[in-house]
Amino acid sequence: MDVFFVVEVGTRYVHVLGTTSNPDGAWTAQAARTFMMHLGESTDRFRFLIRDRGGQFTSMFDAVFTGAGIEVTPTPPRCPRANAYAERWVRTLRSELTDRMLIFGQRHLRHVLAEYVRHYNESRPHRALTDNATPTSRRHRARRAAPDTPKADPEWPDQRVRASRIVPARSSRSP
Repeated sequence: MDVFFVVEVGTRYVHVLGTTSNPDGAWTAQAARTFMMHLGESTDRFRFLIRDRGGQFTSMFDAVFTGAGIEVTPTPPRCPRANAYAERWVRTLRSELTDRMLIFGQRHLRHVLAEYVRHYNESRPHRALTDNATPTSRRHRARRAAPDTPKADPEWPDQRVRASRIVPARSSRSP
């Protein structure tokens, strides 16, 4: 069973667009159109869509987003880390949900997934967000900000990925 989802990188908000056992170009294009209709006027918040190179992502799928002014970028071949946010969400979903229960079919998967996504977006704290916020609280803050306001304040962290290292604490004892 395949799950089609979108992750908003700035807020970590997850949208599940559907599940299917046979994803094809027409199905994904229709799911993209439904997603764009669901977003309505808030599509101007999105500038880029990073997608993998699966065969179900056809030119019809890309046209749905480019028509709304969103630049579609496929990941480079054989680079699983290029779409790290989506890969991280899949890992979280597997470790917190599907590794702990047996899914009995597509209907059961949709129900369980809807409950988990509601928990993920509204209740689950995220360490990557300021003050362990939830994605829903971050989205509401982003909506309240004026569209021409620069996002350089501490409440809206820089959207670039940064490399860092952990420096171990020095012990108080001398060697």
